[in-house]
Amino acid sequence: MIKFFSVLCLVLLFSFNTVNAQNFSTHQVKKGETIEGIAKRYYVTPFDIYSLNPDAKKGLKPNTVLIIPISKANKPKVSIVKELQGFKNHRTKKKETLYSLSKLYNVSEDDIKKYNKFLYANPLRKGDKLQIPRFKTTEVVEENTATKTYIVLPKEGKWRIAYKFGITLEELELLNPEMGDVLKEGQEINVPNLDDTEEKVVDEQYSYYKVLPKEGFYRLKLKLGLEQSQLEALNPDLKETGLKKGMILKIPYSNLANGIIEVDSSRINLADSIADFSSKHIAVMLPFRLSRVDFDSVADTKRSIKNDPYLNASLDFHSGVLIAIDSLKKLGISLKVDVYDTKRQESEVARIIADNNFEDVNAVIGPLTSLSFDKAASELRQYHVPIISPIGTNLKLYDNVFQSRPSDDLLKSKIINYVRTDTLVKHIIAISDTKNREVANSIKREFNFASLIESRKDKETGKDAYYVSVDDIKDVLKPGANIVFLETENSGFVSNVTSVLASLIQEENKEENLEAIDIILVTTNKNAAFEGDEVSNEHLSKLQFHFASSTKAYNETDNNTFVKNYSRLYDITPNKWAVKGFDLTMDVVLRLVSSEDLYASVNNAQLTEYVENKFAYKKKLYGGYYNDTVYLVKYDDLAIVEVKQ
Repeated sequence: MIKFFSVLCLVLLFSFNTVNAQNFSTHQVKKGETIEGIAKRYYVTPFDIYSLNPDAKKGLKPNTVLIIPISKANKPKVSIVKELQGFKNHRTKKKETLYSLSKLYNVSEDDIKKYNKFLYANPLRKGDKLQIPRFKTTEVVEENTATKTYIVLPKEGKWRIAYKFGITLEELELLNPEMGDVLKEGQEINVPNLDDTEEKVVDEQYSYYKVLPKEGFYRLKLKLGLEQSQLEALNPDLKETGLKKGMILKIPYSNLANGIIEVDSSRINLADSIADFSSKHIAVMLPFRLSRVDFDSVADTKRSIKNDPYLNASLDFHSGVLIAIDSLKKLGISLKVDVYDTKRQESEVARIIADNNFEDVNAVIGPLTSLSFDKAASELRQYHVPIISPIGTNLKLYDNVFQSRPSDDLLKSKIINYVRTDTLVKHIIAISDTKNREVANSIKREFNFASLIESRKDKETGKDAYYVSVDDIKDVLKPGANIVFLETENSGFVSNVTSVLASLIQEENKEENLEAIDIILVTTNKNAAFEGDEVSNEHLSKLQFHFASSTKAYNETDNNTFVKNYSRLYDITPNKWAVKGFDLTMDVVLRLVSSEDLYASVNNAQLTEYVENKFAYKKKLYGGYYNDTVYLVKYDDLAIVEVKQ
């Protein structure tokens, strides 16, 4: 019994090794092909194909990719090429048939008909004069090109490549049994040999879904809220291939967890990538303007801080920097930090750089104000010292400048692309005041079917009255999903429009023959008007208010280490300035210790994220670096949450 068990284990071991060592090829099904024909082409049996492609038993559909055992598929495909050499004359005798003549002269019946066209309409008769073609036959060996070698690109994981080449994750793994769990940039793998035009592109504006076992269109409708026709519109191959376990589907933005694939899989935790523990030197420039502070009494000092917005912001930002420095030291990073008061004066910035040695400084954070920042960047160019702007957006992008705050254009394009990719939207409306008329017109140019509504005018003065009526909006709403852009900097107008929109949301009522009307509110410019005291957060939540943002608010219930440490040290929760100081300092220093320098980190750390901010720098062709990533967020149950993409 023991010997039997040992032998059985060996058999299983060798069988397992054989299966894992075996490679596979692929075949993309074309219209009219059969399993038998494909099996014959690759010198395998239909059973071989069915064993690796169980769904094929339900029938072959065009564009389906089949897995073929390469040990057999590698046999060359041999085709016969016939070259006409001439004809032999033949007079038909009694009882001769096309079949007997084809055997006699070793040609096909179709070849005989081809050169004796009267046989297409008439039967063969005794005495018919025929031309029998004589061919020279040549065997041509065709190279098997069912698969090709593919070099993995940056940010590419298994699901991206499976989607790109129209196969399931399991099929990709069958083609590459030794590729490992995580793909590396530059790794060579086998993929179906598709034309470049047939390869799909992963669009960052969509979500992607991995089909689970036994999931059909009905289950996907319940889970994703998408009809079969909507899925097929986003994934045209579905009409022909049908659903398969493990296939990747493109879907609109989704917050679902089960099955949704994280598109932004390139995010890097630099704390796990520290490679350089040598001491780093950074400088922080902030407009404290300490010379203006009245230190005669505690009350006077407090009053000075309260009345000076630059001092206020600088102190909060610096408090976040200090927490970051402490966190970095706990990671074993040695850091020298110089802090300078720029006094919000360009001349002071020039003096600081002239009087101190910046040649050995690895990076400078700040100043906060644009003019002071431009002066510092210009002066530091001679040392090629990278300088990072915490808040500026319209900067002179010298080759040493890092603009950490995303541009307004990027914020606008983010929300525009979100709306453009939502296939469920029935109608788009742009509501604006007079000042933002051109913004509304630009939305109309993006969506030529959109309706425009402008705030009403005061009848006496002709000036903008900053309101719309219920009928103004009701007349253009359509049953189903409506997206409404609201473009204004007037808080009263926001209050008026959101109140009207919230009242017009309608649930389906079959008894009263009422169709559902859904409304989602968006804006290309989220500003202080949307946070006014008169604006109802309940209305914003009911309207699922969506907007693009350079930051996302942290959740105090998330047990965030930074928030805990900050609250314990300062006895207050951190505001946006403190969080920015922490996030930016952490990112700059971790980039320095995980790459050769800050410039090299742009390629090595393509996307990083901290408490409220994420950074993905790109370089201008002739200039510096800008942050090319933003958040898409929405109001949800009186909270602001990130919309997963």
